[in-house]
Amino acid sequence: MGLANKMNYQNTSEFAKSLDEKDPLKHFRDMFYIPIMFGKECIYLTGNSLGLQTKRTQDYVVDELEDWASLGVEGHFHARNPWLPYHEIFPKQLSNIVGCKENEVVVMNSLTVNLHLLMVSFYRPTKQRYKIICEAKAFPSDQYAFETQAKYHGFDPKDAVIEVSPGEGEHTLRTEDIISTIKKHGDSVALVLFGGVNYYTGQLFDIKTITEAAHAVGAYAGFDLAHAVGNVELHMHDWNVDFACWCSYKYLNSGPGGVAGVYIHEKLASDTSIPRFAGWWGYTKETRFKMGKGFEAIPTAEGWQLSNAPVLSMAAHKASLEVFEEAGMDKLHAKRKLLSGYLHFVLNDINSRQQEKLIEIITPSKENERGCQVSMLMLKNGKEIFTELTTRGVIADWREPNVIRVAPVPLYNSFEDVWRFGHIIKTTLNKIQSSQS
Repeated sequence: MGLANKMNYQNTSEFAKSLDEKDPLKHFRDMFYIPIMFGKECIYLTGNSLGLQTKRTQDYVVDELEDWASLGVEGHFHARNPWLPYHEIFPKQLSNIVGCKENEVVVMNSLTVNLHLLMVSFYRPTKQRYKIICEAKAFPSDQYAFETQAKYHGFDPKDAVIEVSPGEGEHTLRTEDIISTIKKHGDSVALVLFGGVNYYTGQLFDIKTITEAAHAVGAYAGFDLAHAVGNVELHMHDWNVDFACWCSYKYLNSGPGGVAGVYIHEKLASDTSIPRFAGWWGYTKETRFKMGKGFEAIPTAEGWQLSNAPVLSMAAHKASLEVFEEAGMDKLHAKRKLLSGYLHFVLNDINSRQQEKLIEIITPSKENERGCQVSMLMLKNGKEIFTELTTRGVIADWREPNVIRVAPVPLYNSFEDVWRFGHIIKTTLNKIQSSQS
């Protein structure tokens, strides 16, 4: 049983403040800018959509602007952080977050670009083996990538893309249904590609078990970690996952549209014969500047790079990843479980005291099946409640048709944030019910 499950939570301001006092990470909140609404700090609960800016980010970006101004092209060699090898800063930092070896990770491009590049290499369908298995209600970009990749290879997406849906009356997927779907389609499966955490429900999938099932039928296993990286505990190498990609602007706090990342298991990354769409920054470093014909891939994840580093974006990424290093992933995961557990408790306590149930939590209650995010299905007056949250200084996220997503993030959210959010929800529900009685 996890620490959060053992905690005797209380839905009181005093209890929330007592948890904050004991929190070993409480000072990290001061390293971030908290948006101001109505003259005071808001309750920011949308780190699942856009993480907050660290206070060191501006300095890191300005350093690169100053080096560009004073050095011009010589900044590639003589900047404070030379630009030529700038991307080499990140493998050590990200390997701890992703759970992989340093030669298996590279920072480059944006998420959907990377997804397509990885599918070029690992979705190579044949007449018999051509199907992609994914979760229903995957993020739209993923759906469009699957659809267009299937079409590009001459397949009908209605036949080639197999979606696993929740059971009747359920909101999340059962692992056994995922496994049985993979087994059912067997040797017609080319690729199993799921989100690590579903963007809508907040469900954390069993990545290890799904990977094993994919490999058992001879398929590749890949994951979109947009909502998982920097959020949940990952062991991509040990789980034998073939590849994954992610963005950096959610839990990794690296700025809107920030530079993304890729993981490729070393058994594949070291195989330079794997087909790919190549660019000069993936070319062997020792001879890259000879500018010769004939692509020679770097035998690591770097071999999938196309272009040289977007330094300004990477400077923001560097600023945030240093904060992760200072905090430590074990401590972040421990606090994340307590925060999410407390939010579940507060919302369940509020529900139990209402005349009728107005909120259904569709995020799994089990600690090992969720991350920071909690998705609230609003059974009545959802948009009205969401609008009231905004007017009360809460930044949350509305997803059509009737879901409010919130995510208390361990680096900068407090237990008092969670309690205050719950208190606003409770008073709003009471107000609505009173007006309707």
